[in-house]
Amino acid sequence: MHVTVYEVNMNQAVISEEILGRFDVAGPRYTSYPTADKFGEQFERDHYVRALNQCRGGSIGSPLSIYAHIPFCASLCYYCACNKIVTKHRERARQYLDYLKLELDLVAEVLGAGRMVSQLHLGGGTPTFLRDDELAEFMAHVQRYFVLLPNGEYSVEVDPRTVNAKRLKALREMGINRLSFGVQDFDPEVQLAVHRVQSEDKVFALVECARDLGFESINIDLIYGLPKQTPETFRRTLTRVQALRPDRIAVYGYAHLPQRFKPQRRIALQDMPAAADKLQMLTIALSMLGDVGYEYIGMDHFALPQDALAVAKRQGRLHRNFQGYSTQPDSDLVALGVSAIGRIGGSYSQNHKTLDAYYAALDQRHLPVERGLSLSRDDMIRRAAISAIMCAGELLFDAFGQAWLIDARVYFAPEFKRLEQLKLDGLVTLDHDGLRVTAVGWYLVRIVAMVFDRYLDSGSGRERFSRVV
Repeated sequence: MHVTVYEVNMNQAVISEEILGRFDVAGPRYTSYPTADKFGEQFERDHYVRALNQCRGGSIGSPLSIYAHIPFCASLCYYCACNKIVTKHRERARQYLDYLKLELDLVAEVLGAGRMVSQLHLGGGTPTFLRDDELAEFMAHVQRYFVLLPNGEYSVEVDPRTVNAKRLKALREMGINRLSFGVQDFDPEVQLAVHRVQSEDKVFALVECARDLGFESINIDLIYGLPKQTPETFRRTLTRVQALRPDRIAVYGYAHLPQRFKPQRRIALQDMPAAADKLQMLTIALSMLGDVGYEYIGMDHFALPQDALAVAKRQGRLHRNFQGYSTQPDSDLVALGVSAIGRIGGSYSQNHKTLDAYYAALDQRHLPVERGLSLSRDDMIRRAAISAIMCAGELLFDAFGQAWLIDARVYFAPEFKRLEQLKLDGLVTLDHDGLRVTAVGWYLVRIVAMVFDRYLDSGSGRERFSRVV
């Protein structure tokens, strides 16, 4: 089959469909390292308590991040791979909020009160499934124990179908200063195919309202590779998003894994776009967004030059956590709610994935940890290396070696042998000083990071991960 090769010139980088296609393999997104599939049940509640105690005593001046998972959705989106509970029973939110507050009480008993917080994110599910008074009650409970810094990022994921101008005003008044609207696609046929029908006019009205209310950053989520999508229909969606001109845009590649995610089984295979069409959608997005001034941050994220995310990238202050790229300093993350994943010091923890198990643990006044991982020294070294590559686009031998008391040239000698091929492909440069990701390589930075993942190197299967392109 003949495939037209498109080249995209964005931020002085030229990337072709040919090179994107060559590296279209499955791999981690590295919101954590090691990745969540390496967590085990040998990490128990007591391990988490010890980590919180160490956090309390070791870094009292460092701001924290908080993530709260709200699992409920009023309707099912067929593409969704999140941990969610589809229900029309709004009263379930009240019970869940009570348990969420209890979990926060238990965390604060160990961690102590008065700690500063520079980042808070409400994710889902659909956080706006909760009523405004319930969301305000949760935010007040957070501030009962923690101090939200005035320059922090406090964000919520919003399903446009669940809010209006009054609700946006309430969110702003309770301290939320960033919004992420889940749009995915404006095409009516695509919306029907994924069971997420929403009005384009309403999205435009909500974004305009959010600007009037003074939200500091507005993000729009899009997905390419959905059923019924074509390069032409996705181009039309992008044209409308250009007119909307949000501060940030996330353009995710749809990962069709029906064997893992039951809702995706409702998508007809014959409605899925061909691989070549999906690849073309990505190159169209790169080209169109670059043409109207968006900077490519990395890993599906774009931002206008004046947005804090773009500024942080230019200044070398980009960080990465479970919510993706962030401007906030690398910090401990307290995770609340069913299935939520947190990071405290050298450990990760994940809460129970079902409401019954989550509620049962809290009924006993136990922190609801189901599994996790205590990192080895090698894990922490590789986590730092992958973070440097994903956020700064470089790994400098001397500085990294001094930070970790190793000879990086020796420690990563096998990895640098494997990087020689990526050097020939134009994704990286290598010299005596270290590794640097090229402008082209930045579009495929996951490929570079994967070289340093010893779990992938040991033969662990990649089939559970999304594709890089």
